[in-house]
Amino acid sequence: MDHYDPQQTNDYMQPEEDWDRDLLLDPAWEKQQRKTFTAWCNSHLRKAGTQIENIEEDFRDGLKLMLLLEVISGERLAKPERGKMRVHKISNVNKALDFIASKGVKLVSIGAEEIVDGNVKMTLGMIWTIILRFAIQDISVEETSAKEGLLLWCQRKTAPYKNVNIQNFHISWKDGLGFCALIHRHRPELIDYGKLRKDDPLTNLNTAFDVAEKYLDIPKMLDAEDIIGTLRPDEKAIMTYVSCYYHAFSGAQKAETAANRICKVLAVNQENEQLMEDYEKLASDLLEWIRRTIPWLENRAPENTMQAMQQKLEDFRDYRRLHKPPKVQEKCQLEINFNTLQTKLRLSNRPAFMPSEGKMVSDINNAWGGLEQAEKGYEEWLLNEIRRLERLDHLAEKFRQKASIHESWTDGKEAMLQQKDYETATLSEIKALLKKHEAFESDLAAHQDRVEQIAAIAQELNELDYYDSPSVNARCQKICDQWDNLGALTQKRREALERTEKLLETIDQLYLEYAKRAAPFNNWMEGAMEDLQDTFIVHTIEEIQGLTTAHEQFKATLPDADKERQAILGIHNEVSKIVQTYHVNMAGTNPYTTITPHEINGKWEHVRQLVPRRDQALMEEHARQQQNERLRKQFGAQANVIGPWIQTKMEEIGRISIEMHGTLEDQLNHLRQYEKSIVNYKPKIDQLEGDHQQIQEALIFDNKHTNYTMEHIRVGWEQLLTTIARTINEVENQILTRDAKGISQEQMNEFRASFNHFDRDHSGTLGPEEFKACLISLGYDIGNDAQGEAEFARIMSIVDPNRLGVVTFQAFIDFMSRETADTDTADQVMASFKILAGDKNYITVDELRRELPPDQAEYCIARMAPYNGRDAVPGALDYMSFSTALYGESDL
Repeated sequence: MDHYDPQQTNDYMQPEEDWDRDLLLDPAWEKQQRKTFTAWCNSHLRKAGTQIENIEEDFRDGLKLMLLLEVISGERLAKPERGKMRVHKISNVNKALDFIASKGVKLVSIGAEEIVDGNVKMTLGMIWTIILRFAIQDISVEETSAKEGLLLWCQRKTAPYKNVNIQNFHISWKDGLGFCALIHRHRPELIDYGKLRKDDPLTNLNTAFDVAEKYLDIPKMLDAEDIIGTLRPDEKAIMTYVSCYYHAFSGAQKAETAANRICKVLAVNQENEQLMEDYEKLASDLLEWIRRTIPWLENRAPENTMQAMQQKLEDFRDYRRLHKPPKVQEKCQLEINFNTLQTKLRLSNRPAFMPSEGKMVSDINNAWGGLEQAEKGYEEWLLNEIRRLERLDHLAEKFRQKASIHESWTDGKEAMLQQKDYETATLSEIKALLKKHEAFESDLAAHQDRVEQIAAIAQELNELDYYDSPSVNARCQKICDQWDNLGALTQKRREALERTEKLLETIDQLYLEYAKRAAPFNNWMEGAMEDLQDTFIVHTIEEIQGLTTAHEQFKATLPDADKERQAILGIHNEVSKIVQTYHVNMAGTNPYTTITPHEINGKWEHVRQLVPRRDQALMEEHARQQQNERLRKQFGAQANVIGPWIQTKMEEIGRISIEMHGTLEDQLNHLRQYEKSIVNYKPKIDQLEGDHQQIQEALIFDNKHTNYTMEHIRVGWEQLLTTIARTINEVENQILTRDAKGISQEQMNEFRASFNHFDRDHSGTLGPEEFKACLISLGYDIGNDAQGEAEFARIMSIVDPNRLGVVTFQAFIDFMSRETADTDTADQVMASFKILAGDKNYITVDELRRELPPDQAEYCIARMAPYNGRDAVPGALDYMSFSTALYGESDL
């Protein structure tokens, strides 16, 4: 009665103001209520040594009514009137009614005169009001009270019994099994429940009434025949009688409360274990993916063709677009799950979760850093390899062209040098052979530069690791060996001709002059044709402009070259004139050279045709470089906007996380609005990715219009998404902590203000010395002596269990509120198990299964160690070590 709440009573009693008194006129119900209410009153009056026989007669003078109220309330009422007159009786009844009203009960239409006059329905209504107030109202089961609480208690206690389904206080009790189930649940030795039959309600009811009266001191308030014979037994009579069972078994309520506490603790532990298992699996999967991916990114085996390397680049793009983003989300979710689990463990007074070795968040971050480092190196390698292969293809083609030209020139030269024609030649023929040989030597010297170029290109192909280097080397070696042989043969033939020259004196100077001028000019034309057909690779407009300028300079030399061509042809024409004039027998050919005027004119015409082709190629390349420049500017313009935008958003999120504008919910809403605006910015990132792809496809390797690369933008974007998700999670954990710990918004603002004051670098964390200064500013007495250092070390072990050397704001507010937190402890759980065990130092399997839900009972049985004390019995379990293990004080 000490915890009685008048307002609560008024709230419950309000529906009883509409009490249907007409129902009391039903004879069957009136009979049940008379018997039940009379027995209930006598169960209390006998404590005062008296009883009543007729409920409407014996309360008329008010004396026994006042006595009943004193017994059931434990309080003294006003002194009763002892007179026999009607006015004395009315006065006594009024005192009783006033006392009832003082307990917060509204009595509607029940007056003292009606009780004194013996009005049956009013008397029964008054007694029912007393029963409600003093026997039923204070019943409380799982946050429900009075009638609902009593009904829930009955349902909970009879739930394990077959054929029992308590839904109300009338027809659910007609078969008697409900009463028998309540007795058997608390005193199983009193009733053999297995022998009861649902089709024998009379036996069931009488068994329950007799056992309750004999062993539980509950008077027989109901008649089995009346209950069976009534279509709908009286609800108030049943409630009154069932409430006696509740009070008789109230001691068992402690066990139920203890069981509820254990269930709550075990449920928290099971949930945390599942979260730990989920974290371990997600961390293992992510680390396995990283482990498989890094070797792929570190594979630097080069390909032999541009097509193969382009495919590798495309595979890498697919990895960045399709495979990596989901793993970024998994990594972020892993950190969020870890922080949420640690928060739940702190709120439930559990030790911090330490993942398996190698699966800490820091381990994940380190592995991720290794992945990104390998990724960065892999992309650089791909681009370098593409450049290398491009350069190799160009050099290989150049090598083939020069080698073909040289081989074409050397074809037959060895056989020519090995001829012995000078042995049978005339003097004029010898001199002709000598001059021809001098022209050949001039031609040979002119070809020396080409041979050196071929060797230099072959050397560069070897240095760049060209895949077909063996064939290149073999061809180059063959050319060099042939060139050396040509040199030796040339030197040998010259010596022979010079020896013969002493015997010969005549030479045709015009042929010689023709040969000397035709050979260099022919070599110049061949070089010009080679240059005009040479492929080129440029990457900037400046480079193509340089090639165009060189080409224009070459075209400016063509008039002088044409004059030289006409001069050479003029020499040949002069020779023809001399031959025709003097009838010289020259066999129609120039003995000093094989270059004919027809060949010179043919090559000259070819040079003139190649010039406009070169013009067209340069123009097309200039247009391509202009397009590349447009792509550079387009990418640079977008990157120069997106890069600073990402940096600004990062700074704004950092400010929001440390400012104290509004409540935590306001901050959370503000952050979620930021998150939405960030997500809405994704199309611009995708557009920039498209521009970047065009740049890569165009083989553009640098961009002077921006300092941002696509890699910078990607990393910044991923960091932005991760930062906003982490910040939202931190605020959600702060709300969870605030609500769980009962921290007011003012306290939270004070904590944040103190934290921000000492967070001078705005990093969102405090170092040990900053944290210590913050505690002192909040009134903590931490001295500079050994005791103060030990206390501060203890506090640091709480707020920084992973020994990272920093204190987060979440850990800070957890510490500030944990001293007053209403959390379960190992001692409380141990005390609850002791109640279930009947004050024994051990508990049995049967007791666990009887008092706990099946899944949590089996959870305890599987983890409890055997009890080895002196008072142990077979099958005894040690609930004490199990309780300490739940809170990390021993091994579970």
